[in-house]
Amino acid sequence: MRRFLISAAHKSSGKTTVSLGLAAALSARGLAVQTFKKGPDYIDPMWLTLASGRRCRNLDPYLCGEAEIRDAFLRHAAGADVALVEGNKGLYDGLALDGSNSNAAVATMLDLPVVLVIDARGMTRGIAPLVLGYQAFDRDIRIAGVILNQLGGSRHEAKLRAVIEHYTEVPVLGAVHHDPRLAIVERHLGLMPCNEAGDAAARVAEIGAAMTAQVDIDRLLAVAADSPPLAPAADARKASATGAASDIRIGIAQDRAFGFYYADDLDALRAAGATLVGVDTLADARLPDVDALVIGGGFPELFARELEANAALRGAIRGAIDAGLPVYAECGGLMYLARSLTSEGRTCRMVGAIDGDVVVHERPVGRGYVVLEETPAFPWPPQADGGTEVRAHEFHYASLESLPADTRFAYRVRRGHGVDGEHDGIVTRNVLASFVHRRSTDRSDWAARFVAFIRASGYLQRRVAGGALAGSPRTLAHSL
Repeated sequence: MRRFLISAAHKSSGKTTVSLGLAAALSARGLAVQTFKKGPDYIDPMWLTLASGRRCRNLDPYLCGEAEIRDAFLRHAAGADVALVEGNKGLYDGLALDGSNSNAAVATMLDLPVVLVIDARGMTRGIAPLVLGYQAFDRDIRIAGVILNQLGGSRHEAKLRAVIEHYTEVPVLGAVHHDPRLAIVERHLGLMPCNEAGDAAARVAEIGAAMTAQVDIDRLLAVAADSPPLAPAADARKASATGAASDIRIGIAQDRAFGFYYADDLDALRAAGATLVGVDTLADARLPDVDALVIGGGFPELFARELEANAALRGAIRGAIDAGLPVYAECGGLMYLARSLTSEGRTCRMVGAIDGDVVVHERPVGRGYVVLEETPAFPWPPQADGGTEVRAHEFHYASLESLPADTRFAYRVRRGHGVDGEHDGIVTRNVLASFVHRRSTDRSDWAARFVAFIRASGYLQRRVAGGALAGSPRTLAHSL
């Protein structure tokens, strides 16, 4: 299997633009490209999925064990011609001091040659010690080539090539000149999600053409092929069974306001016996015929007026929740379920299932990895191992205010912020809504637990018997 890791010396070096451009360029050659993103990220995988035509998968050594990462990589890359892993931050950056959850650690786990993207603005001879230092820091990491980015022109490129050739043995695989047309609008979470960009496909094609012209694709493929076969981990788990009866219908909010879902989590819901049905919170007038609802993260504050204007769907969701609809909501989903949302001085009404008001601030309220402990109020069946620790991540600029004193919380926060620095996971009726984002992993399979909770809730039976609780025909939403 041809495989490689795209990393960088530091964040904002342009590695996502290079990665999605290479995915598009390789796909244009007729190659099947499976992309992966290291770490907790929803937005970059959206772009990588668009560029390759295959669902991007996340590899996160903080949330998953090595055997699970190795198994997921082999399983999803099977049948692909090239596996491209995009790192996050810098090559050696990570939460742990020993680098055990860094990009370099993932390169070691999967025996990935590393292609280093270097933002070379203002650099000439100084690029040599940078490359040599990255090589010397960990001799087990194979820096198989560099792609120079943001170059000032052909003269700048020639100087850098000469320096690298003279002082190092690392090949220059590409030299990408500064071009404003290749930039993708950034926000506080990184790139603008491609589900908001109407010209996303055209942008990807343009970036792919730039990579084709400025990167030696043949040499890159040779580098990617210079790895021995990757053996499965000794304790790799079996692929999730997909033969479970699909007796549960779960609505998934997926539109411009909401779209933060891990592909593996959606697979885990299906493996647990769920059929997934898309819900457009901006356009659907009614809630589809579903037994539960998942509202993931996104940017509801940017679409607050449209969400408020769709009073029919807000009312349908509130009515279904009052009737017992099981709901799981993360971050943006929590904001949507609140009583109101205030951003940039404007307040808009939301669903009102949570008795609190959301305020969006200019600076982050909670960001990074979190460690939680489930409380007795946690509504779903216990984890298989009986543990209560949950590893997750958060990144939100919002706070939740005016909560009643008797609010029930599903989590105690041991690391992170959550709702108030001590608690997260609001529990009301059959709703669990939190600021944190979970991954369904071998350690913590939230998807299977949620499906088990749906079956035990009794809502399915009441809906079928009552006929009108969910209040709409099946045809109003698409299957995922």
